Order: sequence, then C-alpha cells, then structure tokens
Amino acid sequence: MRAVRLPDAPMRYMLALFLGMLTVSGFAPFYWFPVPLLTLALLFLFWRRCATAAQSAWLGFAYGMGLFGAGVTWLYVSLHDFGAMPPALAVFALILLCAYLSLYPALCGWLAFRMRAALPYIWVLAIAAAWMLTEWLRGTLFTGFPWMALGYSQAPDSPLAGYAPVFGVYGVSLILVLSAALLGLWFANIAAAGRTGLLLGVIWLGGWGLQSINWVEPVGEPLTVSLLQGNIEQDLKWREDHVEKTMRTYAELILESESRLIVTPEISIPLFNDAVPPDYLGYLAEHARENNGDVLIGLAEHATNGVDTYYNSMFSFGVSPEQVYRKNHLVPFGEFIPLKPVFGWVITMLHIPLSDFSRGGGDQQPMQLAGQQVAVNICYEDVFGEEIIAQLPRATLLVNVSNDAWFGRSIGPHQHLQISQMRALETGRYMLRSTNTGVTAIIDQRGKILDQLEVFTTDGLHGIAQGFSGATLYVLTGNYLVLGVAVLLLCLGWISAVSARRGIP
Repeated sequence: MRAVRLPDAPMRYMLALFLGMLTVSGFAPFYWFPVPLLTLALLFLFWRRCATAAQSAWLGFAYGMGLFGAGVTWLYVSLHDFGAMPPALAVFALILLCAYLSLYPALCGWLAFRMRAALPYIWVLAIAAAWMLTEWLRGTLFTGFPWMALGYSQAPDSPLAGYAPVFGVYGVSLILVLSAALLGLWFANIAAAGRTGLLLGVIWLGGWGLQSINWVEPVGEPLTVSLLQGNIEQDLKWREDHVEKTMRTYAELILESESRLIVTPEISIPLFNDAVPPDYLGYLAEHARENNGDVLIGLAEHATNGVDTYYNSMFSFGVSPEQVYRKNHLVPFGEFIPLKPVFGWVITMLHIPLSDFSRGGGDQQPMQLAGQQVAVNICYEDVFGEEIIAQLPRATLLVNVSNDAWFGRSIGPHQHLQISQMRALETGRYMLRSTNTGVTAIIDQRGKILDQLEVFTTDGLHGIAQGFSGATLYVLTGNYLVLGVAVLLLCLGWISAVSARRGIP
C-alpha cells in the first residue's frame, strides 16, 4: 500500500475536528459501530506524521472538540431550555466543558508523539493504553464524566462487545483503539496489509467468540414487570398546580398493571416523602400486594435527623418490607454545587429545583423485591460501571430510573440507553429502565433491547424479566484488571521509546 498523502497542518486540525464529529455516529441512536474504528485510524495516521509534540496534542484536542461538541449538545437543552441560562452563557459553558474534556485526547496525542520512537507494534499497544487511561481519568477526576467513552459505541452489536464482561467499557475502548492504531500503521505504510488483517482478525474474532460464553445462569422464575413512563413535561413537573395531575397519571398507570414488579421513574411524584398523602401510597401498596409484588416509587426524601438534608430516593411498597435506595453519585451543578464558596452563584443562575441533594452512601445493598434481588441506580449513576458492580454478584436484576426530559428531543436519551446496554453486558443482568419521557426499555443480559416505549408518550411497558446469578470477570475485578494491563503497556511503550532515542538495542 502506498503511504497516504496528508494535507498541510492547518487542514489536519479541521479534518481532526470533522473526524471527531463523525465518530458520534458510532453511538446511539445511530449504532454505526465501525465508524469510530475508521475515524480513530485516520487520527493515528495524523499523529504518526506530526512534526512536534504540540502539533500532536492540538490534533487530539481538535478531535475531542468534534467528538464532544457534537456528542453532548443536549447539555445546551438542559442549561438553556430548562435551566433558564441565557443562550450566550449556555453556549459558552458548553464550549468550556468540551474544551476541558478535549484535554484528555490532547494528552493522548502528546503521549503518542513522545512514544513514536518505540517499535511500531509496541507503539500501537502503548497508544491504546494511553487512550484508555485518559478516558478513565476523565471518568474519575472531579466526580467524573465518562459519557462518550469510545467503548460504548460497540454495544451491543459489535464483536468487540464480547470483551465487555471481561474488561468493562474501558477495556472495550482499549481494544477498539488498538484495532484503530493497527489500521493507522497500515495507512502510514508501516505495517503490511496481511499482518494487519491477521491481527485484526484475531482481535475481532476473539470478541465474537467471547459472546458465546454464558457467564451467568438464570435464577428463579421469569418475573412480570411494568416500567412506567409518565411523560411529564419538565417545565411543568415542579409546578404546584400540576402535582395532582402527575399523581393521578402515575396512579392510573400503576393500577393498570398486573405485574409483580412495577417501577416508576426518578422522583416520579414531585413531592417529599413526608408530604405525600398516606392514603395515596397505601392505595398503591395495596394494589402491589394484590399482584403479589412490589412497586418502586421515586420521591425526594427528607432526612429524619432534624437537619435540612434531603435525598433523591426510590421507595418500595408491597409484599416485601418497605425499603429505600438513596442516590449516591450526584450530578455536579444539577444535584449539588461543588466548592460552594466559588460556584455558589450557579444556584441563582440555574433555575433547577432541589439542587443541593445529599449523597446516599456507597454501601447500599440490593432491594428484595418480588422474589428478586434488585440493584437500583438513579439516572446518571449507571454511567459508572465500577459503582454498579458494588451490589453484585448478589443482585439478580438491575433497575435504572431516570428523568431524561432534561435532554429534550436530542440524542442524549438514546446515548443513555446505550450506556444501560453496556451495564447489562458487563454484569450479565437484565437492565430495566423506567424514565419520565424515554427511553423506557427492557434490556436483556446480553445488552439487547427486548422492548421499549416510544419517547414522549404516556404509557407502561409490560414484559418479562429473568433474574440471573453468577459473576462475569468484570464483576469480580472491576476496572483494576484493565487498568493494570494499560499501565504496563504504557510503561513498555515509554521504555521502548526512550531506549530507541538513546540508541539502546
């Protein structure tokens, strides 16, 4: 293959920006999983031809601005449409966030240049490790923002999805980037087509083969479930004159269900638990008992310690003892204000109700509901796979409740659905999603969507869910295994590059 002729440096930055934007089509709702493979391969080709470390870093930054600028546009809807932030300030905040997120691929670009002297195939391994480690850092620092991690683009249909139960989403990212870097070597005329094809075949066939492994086994009888979608408009949800209508909507949806497990979305009833009429909850609990099951209802919860503390909680009512799950991983600037002396002004700028929740604690156990052990997570929490597995392998089902009305009619809710698909793949558990406006869905243990509701409709999704027991390798090791591998590969690449520059054989 002849070496690919590259455009001048300024045009490369524009192309890198475009490649980042194009990468978004690999994620939901498009699910074109081969696209990130090709866009990354071209980015790595650019990196191989850079003249300086700064140029390589700026290419990574441009790619990141395209990826995040196109991928998280739904944040503008949250900030402006529902948060009442002025348009110019909302755009500025979005650009600032994307610029911060783009620092991570920029760091990867800098490392790519610094390790370029390494042997080509060692460079490939090292750059894959560098990308994965910078993704992990992005998902960890400052409470983390792992949205748009490249591994999500491979769920659930790509052969690489087979690596999810082994390494988790970051491991899938590493293997995707490794594949792309191999292609980049071929484009640069450094690797032979036959050798590249052989290595890619081994990697992708390996993922396909892993998909045939049954990591878990069914436990108990299949369970009837109803996942409710009230479709309450975000700008009406917290209005006092609309609360009664909301309560009536969910009461009707619950009473229409004959399922053993009924789930309502995040804070489906916009009241504190001690402000809800006891007769209302008692009536719904009695209906759940008639079904020989339980109902999960989202409420804001006042603490009972006499302090002005409140939680984003899910309460259970029915045949099982009453239980509560309190959201632990809160959304910065949406559910709590970090560094209040510095950012306290944001509370007055954003018209977001209940923007100072307390954390519920990371040691909460699964709820015993309708004969299953149910690990509940609320909205943004399911973006953190390492936190979801804290309730496994004891949990037999996963439940995510959310209010993605904050995203409006954007791609955000569909991206969130794909994230839930990855959590099902990693854990080998059904994921049941009940959301206010969508996407409400039943996802099986292999990440496949069995059924879902149309977005922005008022309805209940009625179906069957199967509990599972056992543990995938990812449940047992979390991110530690892939982090250890990545650190070793990065060290190998750095040592190889230093040795080559010093002329050490």
